[in-house]
Parts: sequence; C-alpha cells; structure tokens
Amino acid sequence: MHGLRCAAFCAILLCPPPLLASTVFRCEDANGHVTFTLQGCPAEQAQYLQQAYNPTPGSGKPTPLAKPARASRSKAAAKSSEPVVVGEQEDGCGNLVTGSERRTAIIKQQIRSGMHRSDVESSLGTPDRISSQNGQTRYHYRDQRGNNRQVSFDEAGCVKGKR
Repeated sequence: MHGLRCAAFCAILLCPPPLLASTVFRCEDANGHVTFTLQGCPAEQAQYLQQAYNPTPGSGKPTPLAKPARASRSKAAAKSSEPVVVGEQEDGCGNLVTGSERRTAIIKQQIRSGMHRSDVESSLGTPDRISSQNGQTRYHYRDQRGNNRQVSFDEAGCVKGKR
C-alpha cells in the first residue's frame, strides 16, 4: 500500500501543470521569415525571446469591440426609403407585368398589356389565325361558343391591346 502511494506521488510530480504563459524563441532569417520555437534558433538566424501568453476563454476583462461610426446628417438625409435595384431583368416589354401577375393571368386565361406572344400562347393556346399589318401582328381566337377574340402585338412582340 505504501508503494502505491509513493508511485502515485511520483507520477503527480512528473506530470507538468498546464502552462498558461511561457517564453519561446523568435527566429528571423535574412529574408524576414519568422519562426517560433521552444528549442532555440539556428546560428544563421537572429534569435529573440518572446513572451507567449494565451489566456483561457473567459479569464480577464472582455475586449471591447470597435464602435460603429456615426453617420453624418448629409448621408442620412440622402438615404431614401426606396430600395435600390442593381440588376433588374428587362423583359423587353417595359416590365409592365411582374412575374406573379403574369403567372396569375396565364392561369386565369387573361391577357394584359406588356405580355409576350409566348405568354399569350401559354394562356389561350395556339391562335386560330394570325394576321399582320403595318408591323403589328394580331392573334385571332374563336372559342367553342363562337365568340371571337383578338390580341394585338407591337413590333417587339408585346401585347399592345386586346379586344
């Protein structure tokens, strides 16, 4: 039993406590390359002693973060409540119809000014007849009840008006 206590005591003495701070060697060569080591520096490098302290998290006072700079009055007045759109997609028809309005109109089989020919065909199907006059194209539709419908397009292929 006495031998076990002696062995435990020796083991405790041989285990070094965790080092919170130590001195290391800072080695700098002729090119300015810096190396940190515990063994020392080669003869051709300059050797400096460096204190290394790595505190454990939560020890000591917290380091304050940088305070944000106050905006000047001229910058604050220049800001507007309107969002700035940097990369708006141009649909070729003046962006008169948004994507959600376009989808809703196609589902309800409605035609709106600013829609493309492909949108009209998605909504109403292939036209029964197509006519062109003075650069304007018209799609003619006839439903099952005999009702006629015309959709006019401008030179860019956008809906100009409907009848």
